[in-house]
Amino acid sequence: MDSAHQLEARFDVIVIGAGHAGTEAAVAAARLGCRVALITSALETIGQMSCNPAIGGVAKGTVVREVDALGGIMGRATDLAMIQFRMLNRGKGAAVWAPRAQCDRGLYRRAVRTQLERHPTLRTIQGTVARLLWTDGGAGGVETVEGRRFGASAVVLTAGTFMRGRIHIGTGTRIAGGRAGEAATVDLAEQLERAGLEVSRFKTGTPPRIDGRTVDFSSLQVQESEVDDFDYSWSHYWGASRAGAHGERRHPAQLPCWITFLEEGGKRIIQAHLAESAMYGGAISARGPRYCPSVEDKVVRFPDAVRHQLFLEPEGHDTSELYVNGLSTSLPAAVQLEILRSIEGLGRAEMTRAGYAIEYDYFPPTQLWPSLESRLVPGLFFAGQVNGTTGYEEAAGQGLMAGLNAGKRARGESAVVLGRETSYIGVLVDDLVTRGVDEPYRLFTSRSEFRLTVRQDNALARLAPIAIEAGLLDTSEQELAGARREQESALLRLAHDTSLSPAAANAVLEPAGSAPVRQPTRIAELARRQGVSLRGLVVAADLEFPLAPDAMVTVELELKYAGYFERERVHADKLRRMSHLPLPSDLPYEEFRSLSTEARQKLAARRPGTLAQAAAIPGVSPSDLQNLLVEIERRRLASAAS
Repeated sequence: MDSAHQLEARFDVIVIGAGHAGTEAAVAAARLGCRVALITSALETIGQMSCNPAIGGVAKGTVVREVDALGGIMGRATDLAMIQFRMLNRGKGAAVWAPRAQCDRGLYRRAVRTQLERHPTLRTIQGTVARLLWTDGGAGGVETVEGRRFGASAVVLTAGTFMRGRIHIGTGTRIAGGRAGEAATVDLAEQLERAGLEVSRFKTGTPPRIDGRTVDFSSLQVQESEVDDFDYSWSHYWGASRAGAHGERRHPAQLPCWITFLEEGGKRIIQAHLAESAMYGGAISARGPRYCPSVEDKVVRFPDAVRHQLFLEPEGHDTSELYVNGLSTSLPAAVQLEILRSIEGLGRAEMTRAGYAIEYDYFPPTQLWPSLESRLVPGLFFAGQVNGTTGYEEAAGQGLMAGLNAGKRARGESAVVLGRETSYIGVLVDDLVTRGVDEPYRLFTSRSEFRLTVRQDNALARLAPIAIEAGLLDTSEQELAGARREQESALLRLAHDTSLSPAAANAVLEPAGSAPVRQPTRIAELARRQGVSLRGLVVAADLEFPLAPDAMVTVELELKYAGYFERERVHADKLRRMSHLPLPSDLPYEEFRSLSTEARQKLAARRPGTLAQAAAIPGVSPSDLQNLLVEIERRRLASAAS
């Protein structure tokens, strides 16, 4: 240890920060039986939703279910705090459905803390970490600004935007802080930089909040909850004796959201005050998230857009405060209020909190091993926004893996690394440590080569065996997971073994607009038809088969899209085999409309020499690479024809 001062206590793992990454890291290590300290500057803010009060979305909703399958707490807490639910992409088929839930902020925090305190080896400690303690083997503990010292075999850093964080409102207001009202972490950031870690800066932002009592809802489009029969967590299914029986409904009463728009009046206000924006006035030079731009970015980058959609989202049952999703800004507070009052329904709105931008340190993640352990400082793990990512869900996935591997290190066991074919978490970590980031990283389905087989409905089937082998699930959870997987296997067998008479089958086929059959036909064959419901076929067969809600979805997809799933695996294998394919230096990337805008811009700027080099560029997804191969072949054929 680097000082003779006595330790107050020794732990296996210390986690710095108690946001979405830190809480998952602490639970994962505790599930291994490790003695864990979770240190945060304020115990009341454990699990705080610093920005949007929502969990999930495209790709992100799948990550929540993956975290849950690995024993994490985000899905369980969301189920307890969910006040509005939507299943995104319903019109695109169940294979790409994406769950998204609005949460009651207060209920979510309390649910997270309750989940933490269920682990007897996990201790929460209030304090601000000033520096790491060193041992001959690397990181060996922490010291707080209060002078408390704790030893550990591994340390996980999940400080979010607190590392030398600076809040900006307009060009004249700059406040050192990691979140509104909370101090930045400076000493620890400086220590890590002195230790030789590469440091860079990113920025993010948050919109203003308003008093819902001052909103005219009569002119706004209402968006009701679709909660129906959905839980993020499989843990609500109570054992083999009640296989498929749904546990007690946990969700609070549901609340609506409302839709409105930023239109010409608001756009003119923003354009007139651009020089007063922290971003456009020169107060901030760091890069922000491409896919969650400020409203100033939207107006500048999309000048021809007639209007920009906004969502008014409730903060919880105990408040009338609304989150104005889509209006992230760093303009002065007075200008923000002027913009708000230009919006339909908000003519008399009162602003409860101003939006702001925040700059913060991150540590480029190519400095990490795939376990998320530092290559330079053994025993030090990084997770969340300190790795250059954005989003609660990305933070949770990293936190779980960093906490798991910190616990494994403390126990002298090998690290766990998820492959890209197993999960979005595997894609996330692999992208970070091999490609790095040049802007805040956000997960999308297009980043995965396996987005049809790595879905939200089958997360438990994919990851429960890994969780069990890693030691993340207790005996009762293993039984629950096993019962759930057996339901799916049994239903699949039933579909292949059971035939329907023509009369029973046609009663399901004809309403779906599918051709009738004239002889007994197996359920599996009928279920492969588009528009034909597996549930309807099971009911027509007069079979009593109680199921967890997702089990029917999973089996139906496996039957209906088996050919697509196999094709996906073939495409992924082809990309790997062709990684050394040379790319012509004169490729007109800007003309390849099948590629994403981000990929076209980055490929044109960097001009990679091979497909492998193209794959290493942050923001160039596997689907972009597949489309690039198609574009090259089209170009070759066109050249040959001429």
